[in-house]
Amino acid sequence: MSVNIIAIMILGVGILYLGQYTDSLIEAELESMRSEARLFSGALSEGSVRPVFQISPIPFEDPLEIEAIKPELARKMIRRLGAIGESRIQLFGVDGETLADSHILAGAGGTGSMVHMERLGPTSSLSLNTLFAQSATRFLDLIPMQTNLSILPKEALDDIFAFPDTKEALVGNIATHAWEHNGQIVLTAAAPIQKVKQVLGVVLLTRDGKALEQKIADIRVDVFRVFLGALGITVMLSIYLSGIIGKPLQRLALAAEAVRVGKSSHVDIPDMSKRGDEIGELSLVLRDMTKALHDRMDTIERFAADVSHEIKNPLTSLRSAVETASRIKDEEKRQKLMDVIHHDVQRLDRLISDISSASRLDAELSRDEMETVDLKALMLRLQDAYKKPMRRAQESESDDDFENTAIELSFPDDQNFFIAGNEERLSQVFGNIISNALSFSPAGEKVKISAEKQNDSILIKIEDKGIGIPENKIKTIFDRFYTERPGHETYGSHSGLGLSISKQIIDAHNGKVWAENILSKNGKIQGARFIVKLASI
Repeated sequence: MSVNIIAIMILGVGILYLGQYTDSLIEAELESMRSEARLFSGALSEGSVRPVFQISPIPFEDPLEIEAIKPELARKMIRRLGAIGESRIQLFGVDGETLADSHILAGAGGTGSMVHMERLGPTSSLSLNTLFAQSATRFLDLIPMQTNLSILPKEALDDIFAFPDTKEALVGNIATHAWEHNGQIVLTAAAPIQKVKQVLGVVLLTRDGKALEQKIADIRVDVFRVFLGALGITVMLSIYLSGIIGKPLQRLALAAEAVRVGKSSHVDIPDMSKRGDEIGELSLVLRDMTKALHDRMDTIERFAADVSHEIKNPLTSLRSAVETASRIKDEEKRQKLMDVIHHDVQRLDRLISDISSASRLDAELSRDEMETVDLKALMLRLQDAYKKPMRRAQESESDDDFENTAIELSFPDDQNFFIAGNEERLSQVFGNIISNALSFSPAGEKVKISAEKQNDSILIKIEDKGIGIPENKIKTIFDRFYTERPGHETYGSHSGLGLSISKQIIDAHNGKVWAENILSKNGKIQGARFIVKLASI
């Protein structure tokens, strides 16, 4: 997870900050040393420079009075200046001779034995905080930090003509540098001792970077503390997220894998809807998907069983007729058996064609594009399709003459009946229901089709004056292979898939279709009514 890189990001940002922080500290220290060198050179030029007499190079002339540094005065001043600062102060003459050094204590009058002095570092006590700081420093030392510092030329420190800072000072400039020596930072600054623009000597300040390194170490420890804190939070967050996200997702993944493998007919997907988050929504979607998949599998199994049963009937009849025909000698009886065989073959052909259409319907419906359909115009075309050909040819252009057809339309003239759907599929639905209604209607009776609007829906009602529907069959007439035909029709002329396909198409349009009986006041069945409900636009 992305939360796991938080600690690494904080460490990386801290390291980048450390580099910038170190550079800024070095620049500040160098600027301080530059000011310090300028101040010391000014003080020395005023306090240690005195007029002295020099023998004239021209014979018999009086000695020349010149300005020169008095070493005795310079040593005293440097000793005092060195005591108030942290830098080592060295004074050189223009000839390169060392005139004074704050780390060397000279004898009386500047002569005699000299003692080297070193500053004592602070005493350190071993504590938990010290151990932590040392551990943090060792850890961060493993990460290389680029300081871009030059190596200190230690052997050139006492040679003012070779050391870069003192070379700059000899020409009247103040120079500062940061160096690296044995893994530590060393800062230097050099300034000229001048009188009336004449360089009389050079003062060199050298300071170790222990204080600077301590500040850097402190900030490194702070960065390490933040890193450890972020690491701890990251670990706790990872454990927490693993419990509330990782494990539930793993349970869902295992359940989905069990569904894929299909070792059991029904696999329960964990219900996590009470979580109220995305994982809860995912569990609901997976449960709905699994239920839909199981329902589809059950439907396919029932469909296969129904198909097997429906095909067996004509096949059994066909086999019986073929076996009998081979033993019958009477030509008239043989012809009757051949008619039976021909009828069963036609029945099988019709059944297989309808089964093929029904099995492809789901896939075809998912690819069909919805368009605006005018139901009034659609019903007028269906009405015209069920007229007898001769009457259709002789009919006038007026749409008000319904005497030549067995279908009567009743649509309000002041209303539009538009829906979003597939006109060809809807024509198949209404054509199938109208065909059934016509087949059950007695001679001379009309099939009535009416429409009305109900809130945001349109209701299409198709009524006939037939024998109605058995009360115990009203809900099963939309099942596959259900057949309930009028007595005048030949058995096997219908596959029993028409209404099932019609319901499937209406469901794909997010509509409803149902049937009911038309009852008289005394409860007698006077016909059947099919109602189709579709969303209006």
